[in-house]
Amino acid sequence: MSETDTSGAARAAEFERWANVFTAHKAFSHPSELHGVLCGRLAAGSRIDEPEWLNMVCEHMGLPENAADDSEDLAPFMNKAYDQTLSHLKSTDMSFHPLLPDDDYAIEQRLEALVAWVRGFLEGMALTAGEALGQAPDEIRELIEDMVAISQLEDDEEASDESEQQLLEITEYIRLGALAVFTEFNEPERPASPSPTLH
Repeated sequence: MSETDTSGAARAAEFERWANVFTAHKAFSHPSELHGVLCGRLAAGSRIDEPEWLNMVCEHMGLPENAADDSEDLAPFMNKAYDQTLSHLKSTDMSFHPLLPDDDYAIEQRLEALVAWVRGFLEGMALTAGEALGQAPDEIRELIEDMVAISQLEDDEEASDESEQQLLEITEYIRLGALAVFTEFNEPERPASPSPTLH
């Protein structure tokens, strides 16, 4: 499975990897929320160095600050996750997806994960962009308002075809919204080779 594989199976496996790390370290928070915070910060234009990122990870997981040093797997896993997340957000093929469980999970669990991701994204974006969000274009401000509403959804959704469809639509809206924020606050990557100037 390649790192850029964004099929449903690959995304499901990625969520399970995060969930296993959280379980192994007895984290009290949701993996989707931490992924959301990371995406919010990256989308709003921040780049986080390794020590700060690992501190963020430990804080979110409710671990002591030195937990990443004491664990063999936590720092390598989270550093790779950081690089993958940034490359997906930058990718021109729109391969980015929020870290969410697949439909083997009950709809309540999937909605809970989506709400956690959105809360994290809003938190990360606010931490990085702060007051600049107020000067963002109307469509970005509307998107943020929608995300705030989504972050307050209750996870008492009964499973039905209609609720499944709604969850899919909200998830896709959030996915495209995160990419729109990233495009707004991040300069496009310049091509590596300088193009010749015409005289």
